[in-house]
Amino acid sequence: MILDAWRRRRANRMLIDQLHGAIVAAARAPPLYREFGAPDTQDGRFEMIALHGALALDRLGELGPLGDEIAQELADSVFRHFDDALREMGVGDTVVPRRVKKMAEAFYGRGLAYRTAWAKGDEAAAADAMARNVYGVADASLAPRAVALAAYARRCRLVLRDIPLEAFAAGQLSFPAPAESGSP
Repeated sequence: MILDAWRRRRANRMLIDQLHGAIVAAARAPPLYREFGAPDTQDGRFEMIALHGALALDRLGELGPLGDEIAQELADSVFRHFDDALREMGVGDTVVPRRVKKMAEAFYGRGLAYRTAWAKGDEAAAADAMARNVYGVADASLAPRAVALAAYARRCRLVLRDIPLEAFAAGQLSFPAPAESGSP
C-alpha cells in the first residue's frame, strides 16, 4: 500500500516534470531570441517561461477541476525550478525565498495581463503587455516585434485549445514552433 502511494506520487511528479520541460523547451526556442528579439538574458528567459507558462496554465484552467489541480502542481514545479536555479547561481539561502516571491508576483502579474487581453480578444493590449514585459518599453509601437510575439502567442492559444485534459494528464504538451506564426 505504501509502495503504491509512492509510485503514484512518483508517476505524478514525472508527468508534471514533462509538462514543465515542454514549457522550458518552448521558452528556449532560438527563434524567440533571434527573430522576435526577446533578450537572451536571465530576464528575457524568465519572460519567455512566464509567457509559455501562462499559456499552459490558462488552458489547464479551462479544463475543470482536474485541470486546476494539474495547473497548481505545474505552477509549483515552475517555482521549485526557479528556486533551484537561483541556488545554482549562488544566491544565498536567506535571499532565495524573497527572490522567488518576487518572481512569483511577476509571473502571475504577467499571466493576468496576458489573460485579460486574451479574454477581450484585444491583440493590441496583448502586444502592449509583451512590449512592457519582454522589451521594457511602454507600448507595442515602440517594440514592433511585440506584435509578432503576440501573434505567436495567439497561435499557441489556438494549438493549446485542441489539447485535451487526457494529454495533459499523460504529461503531453507541445507548442507550435515560433517560426510558424509569421514572425518578422
